Amino acid sequence: MGIRIEGKIERVNGKELSYDEFSEKYLMKNEPVLLTGLMDRWKACEEWVTEDRRPKLDFLSAHFGDSPITVADCTARELTDQKRTEMSLSEFMDYWRMLPSGSCNSNRSISRNNHPLLYLKDWHFVKEYPAYVAYKTASFFRDDWLNIYLDHYGMQQGSNVQCDQNDVKCSDYRFVYMGPEGTWTPLHADVFRSYSWSGNVCGKKHWYLLPPSQSRLIFDRFQRNTVYDIFDEVSEKQFPGFGQTIWRECIQEEGEIIFVPSGWFHQVHNMEDTISINHNWFNGHNLDFVWKLLLRDYCEAKEYIEDIRDICDDFEWLCQRNLAANTGMNFYDFFIFISRFTVAIWGLLYHLKLVESSEFSMSSNVVKRLIFNLVSVYNVAKSMEYVEAFNPENIHHFPGEGWHSLVGVRRIMGEDRFQEFAVAIIESIELPDEFKQRNIEFSIDSLISEGFSSSQLSQSVLQESNYPKHSRPSLSSPADLVRLIEHLFAAPDGVCYGLDPSFFPDISCNLFQEH
Repeated sequence: MGIRIEGKIERVNGKELSYDEFSEKYLMKNEPVLLTGLMDRWKACEEWVTEDRRPKLDFLSAHFGDSPITVADCTARELTDQKRTEMSLSEFMDYWRMLPSGSCNSNRSISRNNHPLLYLKDWHFVKEYPAYVAYKTASFFRDDWLNIYLDHYGMQQGSNVQCDQNDVKCSDYRFVYMGPEGTWTPLHADVFRSYSWSGNVCGKKHWYLLPPSQSRLIFDRFQRNTVYDIFDEVSEKQFPGFGQTIWRECIQEEGEIIFVPSGWFHQVHNMEDTISINHNWFNGHNLDFVWKLLLRDYCEAKEYIEDIRDICDDFEWLCQRNLAANTGMNFYDFFIFISRFTVAIWGLLYHLKLVESSEFSMSSNVVKRLIFNLVSVYNVAKSMEYVEAFNPENIHHFPGEGWHSLVGVRRIMGEDRFQEFAVAIIESIELPDEFKQRNIEFSIDSLISEGFSSSQLSQSVLQESNYPKHSRPSLSSPADLVRLIEHLFAAPDGVCYGLDPSFFPDISCNLFQEH
């Protein structure tokens, strides 16, 4: 069955594009784009590639050969993915050297002279070799909540499906991919419905992308599984909508970066021996995609075990545990995640305003981005207010050190890693040079002084059993988070009070209008 292709991906010179233009044209519209000119000074492009622009296998083996890696066999399917195996990088380089050159054809299921087609995927290179700066992330992709967070916290704190933060495989979503001509990745949408960007260090890729508006068409009749390979003979009976899909495609050349938006299913083929660097990431622009995926996966997990609800004392907790195991986080993980970002943004805005009120207008682009992110959290938290997981009886089942300990505002701001986390956020939004020269640092005393905490938080947010209201404010639920953000906009001493809505034309929210 052939596929219908009716669109190309725009190719733009990244050096001539501002962040605001990128945000307006691609982030906000959730549209893919190919960007050129952003990889010129990458160390990887110089040291990992031969003069004839092929992977420098000897160099990679000599410098990183002991690294444990995961490779996918592109000729062997296992359930909904390719069969994977573990080996060292040097073993993979040895395999690659033995492959006959140029013997792959367009049929991606055919191996080279009956050799398996192995594709190195998901190598956490940055975490494993932090001192080796292989590349510099383009400014368009630095507002990366996912990886900033994972650099300082573990994701799964809301379940006992724990992953050691020091385990490289659990540590981030920054990857190196490399594989010979003919290797490929089956049809998929990215983890958490995140954005992704992928830069070709060498080689060429063929991308096929499907807009989110058509994603229902690639699922089976039960809306559970998707098509594995769009070039297979896809069963019309099993996938009745597949024949209606309309795809976009592009050829990604060496030195180009592709931006893949949230929810775009894609299948990718390496047309040459290829090395790429890839990040998954999300921020205020696509936070709602992440929440909607969690909600959908939660409903599926809940439906799967619904028949044991009456005999299970902690049914909701079991649903959340299964959600974390299947999706990578659950409702509690996600809430802790957005709460820490909210507190950090709140503190940064407070500090910007405190240092000198004129900085609020001088740093207008920075303030605009921070306010946009705060409003994005608010909108998602509003949709989380009434979910069953945050009922007091379900919070009671929270394991380990306890829920209130994790979401206490004073605890969050008092941790050393929170200060490092906040500084990373500052660096990601690129404060103006005039502001950086002030050597601004987060001051714990100013952020959690009695007067500041008590005046900034509403009484409903301050409520926490067993602690004085003025000393242990806690964000115990999405409703608390909503009230906090509303207070920051509505109260005369709120950090966002009195901001002119016309300053934020891209933000659609009643926080400005109501107050």
